[in-house]
Amino acid sequence: MAHLAFSCFLLLLSFSAFAEAGSIGINYGRIADNLPTPSKVVELLKSQGLNRVKLYDTNTDVLTALANSGINVVVALPNEQLYSAANDPSFADAWVQANISHYYPATKIEAIAVGNEVFVDPKNTTQFLVPAMKNIHASLVKYNLTSSIKISSPIALSALQSSYPASSGSFKSELIEPVIKPMLDLLRQTGSYLMVNGYPFFAYTANADQISLNYALFKENPGVVDSGNGLKYTSLFDAQIDAVFAAMSALKYDDVKLVVTETGWPSKGDEKEIGASEENAASYNGNLVRRVLTGSGTPLRPNDTLDVFLFALFNENQKTGPSSEKNYGLFYPNEQKVYDIPLTEAELKQGGESTPFNGSKSLVPTPPSGDVSTTSVKGQTWCVANENAEEEKLKAAIDYACGEGEADCRPIQSGAACYDPNTLVAHASYAFNSYYQKKSRGVGTCDFGGAAYVVTQPPKFGNCDFPTGY
Repeated sequence: MAHLAFSCFLLLLSFSAFAEAGSIGINYGRIADNLPTPSKVVELLKSQGLNRVKLYDTNTDVLTALANSGINVVVALPNEQLYSAANDPSFADAWVQANISHYYPATKIEAIAVGNEVFVDPKNTTQFLVPAMKNIHASLVKYNLTSSIKISSPIALSALQSSYPASSGSFKSELIEPVIKPMLDLLRQTGSYLMVNGYPFFAYTANADQISLNYALFKENPGVVDSGNGLKYTSLFDAQIDAVFAAMSALKYDDVKLVVTETGWPSKGDEKEIGASEENAASYNGNLVRRVLTGSGTPLRPNDTLDVFLFALFNENQKTGPSSEKNYGLFYPNEQKVYDIPLTEAELKQGGESTPFNGSKSLVPTPPSGDVSTTSVKGQTWCVANENAEEEKLKAAIDYACGEGEADCRPIQSGAACYDPNTLVAHASYAFNSYYQKKSRGVGTCDFGGAAYVVTQPPKFGNCDFPTGY
């Protein structure tokens, strides 16, 4: 058949091999009453190839379960303990001894997040942040842990006074002298990095009439040229991170690294939370993982790889606020995936590292209540055509699968075994499934720009049996 391109493949990137990759970690929040035991969570992390996890406390059961797992761990000193840590060095010593040295090195603690988004804490703990960080660091020195464990503190993008265009990024003036400069000085002196929590979802849902959804989801879009530096941005995430870089640069801290300690997209939200859906969550997180693991930097710092912690591991049913707060998880509490995205280099290469992720809702069906096997979809699956897809999209996708995709389409030729029923959907399903099976059912290989989806029951068109592997 003729070689045709179609929309899903217009975004193909020209990576012949992976550059030096950034890393993907995940936030393990526990504001829920239905989560697996910590030991089961560790097994889940290992089964998904996730070797970095960020916690919001120093829970003994969790840290004990993580011991000897090989998983790197970021722990946290909660905001409510900042005052004590700042004003009492002996408290910092006791905290480090009980919560860090007691578990390290069996539990591979790599960093301590001292507080979380302190500047927006309604209890106004900002003044205690840097003194607390200094005392915790002094305690790490006392216990000979500074060579292995960094200290930092996650900031929200609300710490910025200006963020658009990215080149105009600046910190709020009232924060600069009291806390931003002293914190960045400490990070520089200790060889640490700035922790940043960034959510394009918030910016998009508040300005959906002005921000393109494709721009927010790393999909194909015309891009936005920064009037200040002439750089072109094709993702809101990049623009947000570069605004932080610009703010740091304005204060002469270009040498301090940055780690994205939270980012994500909700799979469900309230009526007014525009863009909250499984499809968009899969697109955002899937495409973000791809760009991180292919070593892509931002336009302002193209040679700096990014380390990112996705938010979050589970949907958390006891979180307060809008519905989205309960639905950021990649997994349901029963360990079933909310949607399927690559999380490791191996998965990305298997599915084709340059293929954009379009977030088909049908990649993983919504699980019923109760326990569900975590292998039900990954075990025996098939790829079928979306009967609601446009005819031209289906035809173009068939041409790709049977041409460049090297699917075995001989059985659907005229007079062959699977020619009947002679319908576009039946022929497309056979071609898509052949391609999907040849690609070892890799992540993203059953999408075709929304023209296909995965099913867990063998499809049947006439008397034709669909292949299950090659």
